[in-house]
Amino acid sequence: MTDIHSQAQALLPRCIADRRWFHQHAELSFQEFETAAYIEKALAEIPGLALSRPTATSVMAVLKTGRPGRCLAIRADIDALPINEANELPYRSCNQGAMHACGHDGHAAILLNAVRLLAAWREDLAGELRFIFQHAEETPPGGAVEVIRAGVLEGVDEVFGLHLTSTLPTGKFGVCSGVLTSATDRFEIEITGKGGHSSMPQECVDPIVVGAQIIMGLQTVLSRSIKPSDMAVLSVCHANAGSAYNIIPGAMHLTGSVRSYDEAVRQTAEQRIRAISQGIAQAAGAAAEVDYIRGYDSIYNDPALTQWARELIAGQFGPEAVQELAPIAPGDDFCYYDQVCPGFFLELGAANPAKGSDAPHHNARYRLDEDALAYGLEYTAALLAQRCRID
Repeated sequence: MTDIHSQAQALLPRCIADRRWFHQHAELSFQEFETAAYIEKALAEIPGLALSRPTATSVMAVLKTGRPGRCLAIRADIDALPINEANELPYRSCNQGAMHACGHDGHAAILLNAVRLLAAWREDLAGELRFIFQHAEETPPGGAVEVIRAGVLEGVDEVFGLHLTSTLPTGKFGVCSGVLTSATDRFEIEITGKGGHSSMPQECVDPIVVGAQIIMGLQTVLSRSIKPSDMAVLSVCHANAGSAYNIIPGAMHLTGSVRSYDEAVRQTAEQRIRAISQGIAQAAGAAAEVDYIRGYDSIYNDPALTQWARELIAGQFGPEAVQELAPIAPGDDFCYYDQVCPGFFLELGAANPAKGSDAPHHNARYRLDEDALAYGLEYTAALLAQRCRID
């Protein structure tokens, strides 16, 4: 265990091969059967692990050292997105309509190979390590709630995770203490009017006009109901109504997203969306039914663990590798882990325009820089080895 860097580098080709297998065999949320089987088979070849399947498409490996110490958990998500890949790669997804366009293939490969390293270092470690390969992060309510309900965090003292990101250059570690990600909520608004012939609008209650007014009215939620210092995003992303050019429809449906970082802001947004939508509809003689669906909460990084990890990264990779972050807009169901015990979640840079690795996440041309796997593997192994070392 003395030279983590060289041992991680020696294992890197295997890590890349695993990542490419995961990428080629991308599977959607709750359908990760082949992925989970591959992970379980690989883990079964590592001596001294206790394996379990918390759910049908998740896997957990437990490494018990037999010596008293911390019980640590680390999670990697393994599901893909419903996207047809546009990259021409020898290992491009062979599953139509499924693509690893968010780096989860890299997360799974990093953790799988970190297990290989840490299992070999068992005699130098104390306590217990739990490696969680979690399904269905991309589809709220997400897989985290299921595996936690299955008991993966019982007795755990600290929990860790990371996410590869195209917003940072390869080799940069994005660190943020406290709130890291936004809460990710969705709203659905069903507007009911009165349909009829386009030539006789006086006989109708036009839901499209009402919907347009609601869309504009919702823009005041952030500008007039929330303090300028409170970060939030509200977007109406889908509007659907009508069937022909000369028919005023009877209904219109709006769908949108709210991203926020504070519970009070979250509650205000929901209340104002309801009041504005229903008030505008009522004034026009229509009706609006609002369904506000809470998504993931914000990830909260424990300040003490964050500082410890910041120092570890600086020592392992140099102070310049640490990139201080403000809270970011994407969400992640890792939030439910750090509600059970103290946690730390990291954003790891995987962008390299020179290699074509600069497309955004959830894009058909997303392509992570595989050099980032080396940083992720070394970081994960160093993190867990240091937190579980024999004092």
